[in-house]
Amino acid sequence: MPKSHDTLMQVRCQQKEINNLIQRKIAVDDNIALVQKEVTDLKEKLKKKSQDCKDAKERALKVEEKTSLLLKNLEEEKQGLSTRCSDLLNDLEKQAAQWKEEKSDIDSKVKFLEDELKGTRNQVENLHNKCNELSSHLEHQQREVDVKDGEVIKFRKELQSLQCLYKESIEHAAQQAEVIQQLQALNVDTQKVLRNQEDAHALESRSYQKVIRYSYAMEPASREFTVVL
Repeated sequence: MPKSHDTLMQVRCQQKEINNLIQRKIAVDDNIALVQKEVTDLKEKLKKKSQDCKDAKERALKVEEKTSLLLKNLEEEKQGLSTRCSDLLNDLEKQAAQWKEEKSDIDSKVKFLEDELKGTRNQVENLHNKCNELSSHLEHQQREVDVKDGEVIKFRKELQSLQCLYKESIEHAAQQAEVIQQLQALNVDTQKVLRNQEDAHALESRSYQKVIRYSYAMEPASREFTVVL
């Protein structure tokens, strides 16, 4: 882009110089016309004034020589200006062709960048759509997470309640185990007492049976003693 800008500025400067040369050429042509008019006027005066013919001829000759020299110089300057204009036009055509080529390259680059920009816009649009989809999915997931959090809080409360119940159950079980242990000890003591009572009852029964047998054994003798009396 900077190279194209410099070329354009150079072209503008050359165009301005050509315009200046054309203006100068027009001015030279005007001067030539004025000189030619002056020469014509002088010739007319020479015709009218015969008494000043010699001086007028000399003056006209000088003027003509001056005019010829001036015309020659102007013609040479005109030729130089024409050559300069031709050179500038050739340079201008070359620069225009170069600028056209550069413009074609720039247009190709611009088209390439526009295509890339279009592709980038499509990618951005796709990414935007994906972001919207992900946002919707994230919102859905967040709602599910909120529901799960509520369930977790509920489960935690239930777990705390179960832990409390478990703790109470353990304490109650410990108390029941202690009571069972006491009952087992009481049962052992009761069984010992029952065995002692059974042993005592058995001993008492044996003693009673012995007394009965002894009584039955002594009963005939008592009868005989009663009869004797």
